[in-house]
Amino acid sequence: MVNAVPSPWNSANLVTMARILLVPFFAWALLVDGGESVTWRLVATGIFVLAATSDRLDGYLARRYDLVTDLGKLLDPIADKLLVGTALVLLAWPLGELPWWVPVVVLARELGVTLLRFAVLKYAVMPASRGGKLKTVLQTVAITLFVLPLAHLPAFVGVVAWIVLAAAILVTVVTGLEYAYQGWRLRRDAVRAARVVERGPSTDGAPVS
Repeated sequence: MVNAVPSPWNSANLVTMARILLVPFFAWALLVDGGESVTWRLVATGIFVLAATSDRLDGYLARRYDLVTDLGKLLDPIADKLLVGTALVLLAWPLGELPWWVPVVVLARELGVTLLRFAVLKYAVMPASRGGKLKTVLQTVAITLFVLPLAHLPAFVGVVAWIVLAAAILVTVVTGLEYAYQGWRLRRDAVRAARVVERGPSTDGAPVS
């Protein structure tokens, strides 16, 4: 019996779409009164946490009920990068609470890895690594802490926020380099295998080296 192809309008994809729709509301809440409103900073924090944790929910639904679709594969990374990118950019400008290079480094890495995945797709699929998953967790925690009204919280919360952010940036850069090496290796091995196939077995029956 052939399994029915899941509709793109399934529960997992709807959760992903809801995460995308939450982004402008998060941005608006964060920028109310120039980011000085304690109440709206807390609202923005709640929206960000809700949106970030929904990523696990749509993934669970897709796997549990076999709802994996091409639309979901496209929307899920877009939703994640849109949420994180919006938060980092707004915290850097216009709020000025993060150095400008933080969103530049993070977004450059994310864009680079995404393009690399597409570039090597004809050779193999690059799965998410443990380091990549750790990167996501650290980025989420760091952004959550910075979205909080730190000026009205104990000083140690701000210290923790910077420590977690530093760890997130370090893991972001290191995993980016790891993905670059993995992509290069996939392409190298694929090219070598293609050359062996083109040459075929040697005339004396010995395997081609």
